[in-house]
Amino acid sequence: MAAQNQGEKSLAVATLAEPATSARDNAARFAKSGARGAPAGRMTTATAIYRELHASIVSMQMTPGTALNEKVLTERFGVSRTPVREALIRLVEDGLVDVFPQSGTFVARIPVALIPEAVVIRQALEGATVERAAAIATDKDVEWLDEILARQQFFADRQNMSAFHEADEAFHEAIAGISGHPGIWHYLKPVKVQIDRARRMTLPALGRMEHVLTEHKIIRNAIENHDVPAACAAMKQHLNAVIPDIDELRKSHPGSFV
Repeated sequence: MAAQNQGEKSLAVATLAEPATSARDNAARFAKSGARGAPAGRMTTATAIYRELHASIVSMQMTPGTALNEKVLTERFGVSRTPVREALIRLVEDGLVDVFPQSGTFVARIPVALIPEAVVIRQALEGATVERAAAIATDKDVEWLDEILARQQFFADRQNMSAFHEADEAFHEAIAGISGHPGIWHYLKPVKVQIDRARRMTLPALGRMEHVLTEHKIIRNAIENHDVPAACAAMKQHLNAVIPDIDELRKSHPGSFV
């Protein structure tokens, strides 16, 4: 009977550890399947335009207040006005584009009032993923995080802010993957879009990228040590850091916020 109980216990432990062991593969498979379960593969012209404009707006290549002229966009993409209009409608729904009758279509300013709510949602969901990750992470999972942090350091040293931000995203996505719930990260993407715009504005500040790296390393160490309370506290502090940044950004870039 004791041997049977021991065997059942071993099986339970193995079953619990299995998602973390294959976390990287599971996350990759989820990403390939498409966000929110959308089928991967063929992409409409409107979707392609939407994604390119979305990326340009979130990365702040297209700053708040930038005019979006339909005729100019049709010439840029070599398409008719219909897919351009469809793309712009989706961007309006995302809160990234504003349409003013008699005035035109513009990249939306960042709505300050929405930032705290988005931070709370991130803290709730990423608090759950980091809690689980810290409980079950394997050595391979920690190596995965180390690879990402090494990339972040590489890009920080070269002041490559765009690549640094992509690695930043990969770090948080990896934690969701390690937790066994990679889909959480994809559900968060539309929620955090305004935060992302603001965060991109903070990266040029002296020492900002190194500060982000330090916070990531604290989270990584807590995960490696299976220190769940420390991991949760570090993640909460990391995500909350954008709030005071917003106040400073509003002073230096008043036209970018509303």
